[in-house]
Amino acid sequence: MVASGDLYKVLQVDPEAEREVIRAAYRTLALKHHPDLSAGSHDRMAALNHAWGILRSVSARAAYDQARAEARRTPEVQRKPGVPKPEQPKPVASDEIRAPLPATPPGTPSGSVLDFGRYAGWSLGQIASADPVYLEWLARTPIGRSFNREIHALLATRAAAPLARVAAAERRSRRFRRR
Repeated sequence: MVASGDLYKVLQVDPEAEREVIRAAYRTLALKHHPDLSAGSHDRMAALNHAWGILRSVSARAAYDQARAEARRTPEVQRKPGVPKPEQPKPVASDEIRAPLPATPPGTPSGSVLDFGRYAGWSLGQIASADPVYLEWLARTPIGRSFNREIHALLATRAAAPLARVAAAERRSRRFRRR
């Protein structure tokens, strides 16, 4: 990845720039360095996305500016020549917020058991009760094609259950109506 020492330099903007200026710079550079283009670069685009991910948020930008100002105030520790700088952990930028998965899958296993992804070791029936949206996604992916029949059957029974409850409630309410 491109060294992203100063996020403002990555986006080629002044640290005092307005959010709209930073956004315009990001979009312009993203169009220029997108990996799908002939002159594009995965590393450069990753650095741009990382910089924009931090600088677009008011709170994250304020925290970054504070850390940047503090780094300028404290001098770097003198190291002997030839001794490399200690490796800093690379931040993971993601907009995805995942809920933690239970240690053991809920319910009794039913159907095929997945050996990949975040639900490795879970059966399709357990996934249907915990995360039916994931099953819908899995049915659309190439890796999930082999499970299509089973997934669609599980989702159909899951969709039919509320309709059956409504029909049963309707039948009960008819019994007690005045005529």
